[in-house]
Amino acid sequence: MPAAPLVPSRHPRRGRARTAALLVALAVQALVLYLPVVPDAPGTSVPGADKITHAAVFALVTVAGLVAGLPPAIVVGFGVVHAAASELVQHSVLPGRSGDVLDVVADLAGVALGVVVARWLARRRS
Repeated sequence: MPAAPLVPSRHPRRGRARTAALLVALAVQALVLYLPVVPDAPGTSVPGADKITHAAVFALVTVAGLVAGLPPAIVVGFGVVHAAASELVQHSVLPGRSGDVLDVVADLAGVALGVVVARWLARRRS
């Protein structure tokens, strides 16, 4: 039996909207992780911004996936595997990018944060 979504939808339109939100979150994550060169705005260097961005995009995808009703094991498993794989791709395939173990830690923190937020949303809704 499939796992119940953390935030179930009673309306078909909400289900489609949640699926669309997941697709947008995945697209944003792909852009952030796989752009060949990271844009850097002059004078806007914020310490830790890279790690915050990594955590945010992984949290966003995790929340969106869980709210869309995907099984938690799949969503979390994808996040964990993608955290490591994305850094390997950045290091070995993308010119101008490098892999960073601390980015993987930030990604995993984002997955954990996403699970917490999705559970909070589910409790709030019920």
